[in-house]
Amino acid sequence: MDSLRVFGPVPSRRLGRSLGINNIPPKICSYSCVYCQLGRSLTMVNHRSEYYDPGELGKEVLDVIQNLLRNNEKIDYLTIVPDGEPTLDQNLGRLLDILKTSGIKIAVITNSTLLDDPGVRKDLSKADLVSMKVDSIDKITWKKIDRPYGKIDLENILSGIKAFAGEFSGEILTETMLVKDLNDDPENSQQTASYLAAIKPDRSYLSIPTRPPAENWVFPPTAESLNTAFQIFQQAGLNVEYLIGYEGNEFSFTGNIEQDLLSITSVHPMREDAVEDYLQRAGGDFEIVEKMLLDGTLEASEYQNKRFYLRKLN
Repeated sequence: MDSLRVFGPVPSRRLGRSLGINNIPPKICSYSCVYCQLGRSLTMVNHRSEYYDPGELGKEVLDVIQNLLRNNEKIDYLTIVPDGEPTLDQNLGRLLDILKTSGIKIAVITNSTLLDDPGVRKDLSKADLVSMKVDSIDKITWKKIDRPYGKIDLENILSGIKAFAGEFSGEILTETMLVKDLNDDPENSQQTASYLAAIKPDRSYLSIPTRPPAENWVFPPTAESLNTAFQIFQQAGLNVEYLIGYEGNEFSFTGNIEQDLLSITSVHPMREDAVEDYLQRAGGDFEIVEKMLLDGTLEASEYQNKRFYLRKLN
């Protein structure tokens, strides 16, 4: 059993207290986004496969839920948010069926690349909330920022998003990551906003890189560019919000400090003050982190004058 498959709850800017679920092995994705907090994709694919057994993973999640509830931990969402693209998992629908027995709302965070597949849309229909990535609808810009695998076609993605939005009865979010000098110009924002307005999401988020990105030349847009994009989205009739704040330090702990740190940082890099706060609450000290840095299970990274810690991916 891979104990890193279930992590948290962690504070989520969109979902409150989110229990994260890794339904595929690390860094298998259809994109290799320049801003990805987990670095470049290790394995790139654009077709669905079987990865973990959904029965085993589902039971693992349900067991973790019971332990958390016994400790009076609050869980707002079970969130399928792996180290890659969750819809690549051929057993996603079966996993969601099992998770629904918990009675807790389910969210799936997807990069949207497989939404032209009716099977993927059927699986996602079992969730309560789906967040879809739309960084740009300009093909050249899209390729620069998201770096899609193989023959993935942007028009198919955009058609799939529209089809899903027309079918889904749950809550739909969109997220647009703005990167300085890539897609933060008014023309890109106008094109994206017009497209999103047609699918009528419940909320559209504008986000910026807040954690160490895959490429060191990636920076957030200026305040002026961010405000311009916000105004353009709002004028398009979208319920737009920024997704730029720090999530906070309310991470849960189970007693095994090293394992908890690895679980959280496998998909959620922690800022140094969050690590210090966690260690204080868990009864540990920073020597644990220094040991993990030395043995290569954890690594540190600087970004925007902040120090982050993340699980080292091979």
